[in-house]
Amino acid sequence: MAEQRVSNERRKELEQIDPFQESLLKAMAYAKEYKKQLILIAGAIVLVAVVFSGIMYNFQKAENTAALLVSQALNQYATINDPDKGYLETRDAFQNIFKEYANTIAGKLAKVKFAKICYDASKFDLSYQYYKESLEILKNDVQMENFLLASLGNVSLARKEFEEAEKYFLQIEQGKTDLLKDEAKFALAMLHEIDDKVGESKKLYEKIVTEYETSMYGPIAQSKMDEIK
Repeated sequence: MAEQRVSNERRKELEQIDPFQESLLKAMAYAKEYKKQLILIAGAIVLVAVVFSGIMYNFQKAENTAALLVSQALNQYATINDPDKGYLETRDAFQNIFKEYANTIAGKLAKVKFAKICYDASKFDLSYQYYKESLEILKNDVQMENFLLASLGNVSLARKEFEEAEKYFLQIEQGKTDLLKDEAKFALAMLHEIDDKVGESKKLYEKIVTEYETSMYGPIAQSKMDEIK
């Protein structure tokens, strides 16, 4: 009798649905009831995935095309030894890149390349414009930011806008990264010389000599210090 009672209780336990089975049955019932809606949702998800995949493909294709066009323009420029002629021969190619591929990484960096081409051709106003635009686009890249600030400083010197040049070189000197700080200090020292600020100029030359021993500006700074004495 005891064994029969245990057997009956065990049978009742087995007949009861466990929580997992109950949830599964509910899910199956829900799926059956809302079958059409679920099919539409699944289709929408697939469509979004297809659209996203297409966008990424087109973006990568544009990036590759822009990189190729920039490379071709730079290779063409490299074959021309005359900066003025090189500027004229590649100007239209770069303008097309700026127009058609402005949102690509290659298109953005192309402005930096063309700004240097303009500088070498003594097109200082254009060079300043493209370096300025590049700084706005790439200002969150600390290393690139210092390079562009130095470029803007040098273009400003070429335009004889000394206060403007000082502004850019000061941003490098006071910045967090050491990249091009020796160049910035040297430029600032020369600008101080122009303004007859001999004491400030000498201090900067001394910093270059003591803090940047391997700098290409070291020997020149040392020579300048000797002249000031």
